[in-house]
Amino acid sequence: MPQLLEATLLLLLLYPQPLNTPMQIVHSITELRHVLRHAERPVLVPTMGNLHAGHLSLLAQGKPLGDVSVVSIFVNRLQFLPHEDFDSYPRTFEADRAALEQAGCDVLFAPRETDLYPEPQTFKITPDPALADLLEGQFRPGFFTGVCTVVMKLFMAVFAGKAHGVAMFGQKDYQQLMVVRRMARQFALPIDIVAGPIQRAEDGLALSSRNRYLSETARAEALQLHLALRELGRDALAAAHALPARLPALEVVALAQLAVRGWHPDYLTVRRRADLLPPQAGDSDGALVVLGAARLNGTRLIDNLEI
Repeated sequence: MPQLLEATLLLLLLYPQPLNTPMQIVHSITELRHVLRHAERPVLVPTMGNLHAGHLSLLAQGKPLGDVSVVSIFVNRLQFLPHEDFDSYPRTFEADRAALEQAGCDVLFAPRETDLYPEPQTFKITPDPALADLLEGQFRPGFFTGVCTVVMKLFMAVFAGKAHGVAMFGQKDYQQLMVVRRMARQFALPIDIVAGPIQRAEDGLALSSRNRYLSETARAEALQLHLALRELGRDALAAAHALPARLPALEVVALAQLAVRGWHPDYLTVRRRADLLPPQAGDSDGALVVLGAARLNGTRLIDNLEI
């Protein structure tokens, strides 16, 4: 509890934007649509709660882009695998509510599971496997189907009947951002998908709700994921002339260096930003991204770095 209060106070200090009108809290889609009935360009920040400064930075970035800001808090069962942490995922509603109110959120949409899924969700959005079955999709099969399904449902709840809208997504979930953008484009949704930059602690660790799982010792070690990505990125740039051939060996070294420290890495890899495929000889576009996912004492952390 003291850590939760400290985190809340930090959020309030970082984003002290007093409200002109009280934030409205709604739970059902019907209530939400009623509250937004006069909005012309809503801005949505979808979250699973347990908010940190990264979430509030998305709200601050998005507020000028529309006429009403909506933050959703919903821990989406569909995107958790059976062995993952759905039941234990941190739920900190009161702290989240206080932080959002101070940060100037207009509407907090906090549906119960029966509000968003009043019947079994047998209709689901299946994303393009060429993108969604890589990386996160390989190690968390079905994850992006769960993400796309809940995001589409949130979009329909917030933007139905609107000429245009904005949805904010953090760049830390790099592949998720790409999947959602492609979904919005292919369904011709009248929604701008806007990316927010990764927010980091002073030492460089990417902010994440799951960081709260880490002990003090593990928190200090967690920075090694970011450092490993930076080193892999430097090695990739140094080998640019022969990168496709040398990349597998560079990635093996990066994985081994984390593993020897007690991590259980899923992947550390260099990919093309355009499609998340490995770079190939003759690529005219050299824009690359280094991505990683690894478990530390049972906590799965992800990070990325564009190079």
